[in-house]
Amino acid sequence: MNADSSIGDSIKKDENAPPVLPASHRFVEPVKAVKSITDMAIWEKSEAYMEFTGFIATLNEAIKGKPLSVDCKISENVTKIMNMLDKIDKMIDEFPPVEQPQRFGNTSFRDWLIKVKANSTTLLQEALHLNLHLAIPEIKIYLEESFGNATRIDYGTGHEMSFVMFLCCLYKIGFLFPEDNVATVFLIFNKYLNIARRLQKTYRMEPAGSHGVWSLDDYQFIPFIWGSSQLVDQPKIYPPAKFLEDEIIDKFSNEYMFLSCIKYIKEVKTGPFAEHSNQLWSISAVGSWTKINQGLIKMYKKEVLAKFPVIQHVLFGSLLPIRRFPISN
Repeated sequence: MNADSSIGDSIKKDENAPPVLPASHRFVEPVKAVKSITDMAIWEKSEAYMEFTGFIATLNEAIKGKPLSVDCKISENVTKIMNMLDKIDKMIDEFPPVEQPQRFGNTSFRDWLIKVKANSTTLLQEALHLNLHLAIPEIKIYLEESFGNATRIDYGTGHEMSFVMFLCCLYKIGFLFPEDNVATVFLIFNKYLNIARRLQKTYRMEPAGSHGVWSLDDYQFIPFIWGSSQLVDQPKIYPPAKFLEDEIIDKFSNEYMFLSCIKYIKEVKTGPFAEHSNQLWSISAVGSWTKINQGLIKMYKKEVLAKFPVIQHVLFGSLLPIRRFPISN
């Protein structure tokens, strides 16, 4: 079984079926395991790495050429996760920004995150079937780490990665299924993306480890991967350089994640696009969305997954373990 197909292929189709993991499976609270630069080699050969990159590739393929408004299956379990995210979103209303001298990093974010963490177990108990509740102590950590760092009041690709790992775990425990793939991106992940943007704006969050104009974006990366897959063979946004045109952005940002990302950047940054978003400006010259999509996956592996400052914070448990990925004969 290759990495791309290792998640969910053997899952039972009955949504009320018991989890696919063996009855003897022991869930554990995930912990950091990449403690030094030399540990990066262990990470890149780990089961977690193969499962995570395979998960991104599987969903990337599922949404290829599809707008957000596509008619897709919305299962009861997808709806439950959406309801959970709605509750997390509404909690922001309870913690308005406080008056403070510094411009960035409003301390009300810490109070909001404390409430999310205090309620995460209950929220997941409400969403997951009773027979999956043993998994909550493990998967809730990925959810809690998805929204930013309370000490630094910052947000970056590591937090985004934690949420995608949370989604990956929902498949591994048999809560989400292959037929949920499109809804997982277009409904669940897109909802998460909107919450992340709201947090960034509301609490003036700093970018975590930003590379400035040389990075793809101060905060996100994965919506550019999945968003570019959506645009494959879409004649209305071709050639790709059209994604820089305001008319195209306004018309299609609600249909394509890539364009919603560009719209968001233009809302929060001033000055010439070529200066504040140099990498994206360069990408606009690539001749096809397929090449852009393939290039972004390679860039993500190189600029995010191969960077110790990001991976040192990644958490490993029984579902996404640091052990070496088994090589079939």
